[in-house]
Amino acid sequence: MKNNYPAKNYDKENMARAFGRSLHISFKQSVEICDFIRNMNVGYAKDVLSRVIEHKQAIPFRKFNMNTGHKNGMMAGRYPKRASMEILNLINSVEANAQFKGLSTANLVITHINANKASKAMHFGRKRSRLSKRTNVDIVVQEKAADKKSGKKAVKAEKKDAEEQKKEKKDVKVKEENKNKK
Repeated sequence: MKNNYPAKNYDKENMARAFGRSLHISFKQSVEICDFIRNMNVGYAKDVLSRVIEHKQAIPFRKFNMNTGHKNGMMAGRYPKRASMEILNLINSVEANAQFKGLSTANLVITHINANKASKAMHFGRKRSRLSKRTNVDIVVQEKAADKKSGKKAVKAEKKDAEEQKKEKKDVKVKEENKNKK
């Protein structure tokens, strides 16, 4: 039986993945964390989650933000400690998987991360029982080429290089004309 993974364009050469099944974390908090760290560098995502665990940085809650207080620098946010710890463990696991495959861990980017509801098990009490919170989390990372220049700086650098090449061509033409005159 073939597994039907959410990440359809998985490339075995330059990607690695890890799955967390039936994690005892809140589904809503894990969705917000996944939305926040998607397309981040793995090292930076680990730093962000460690700051969330220490209550130094909040995760912005955009979807599940009913009655959520404002935090410094954002509208609604919280410090989901338990979910951050579990997702941080998964990121460490996927980084180890990538290192085992021979990928450079410095250039890893989280290309796919999602949270799904898992089956709810009963945890029993004395008088009544409750359903426990469980979540499935999938992470896929990809090794990206190291870009020294990006964005506006890259465009400015390309323009500068083009101008320098034009100046060099003009200098060569002037030198050739001077040689021809002599």
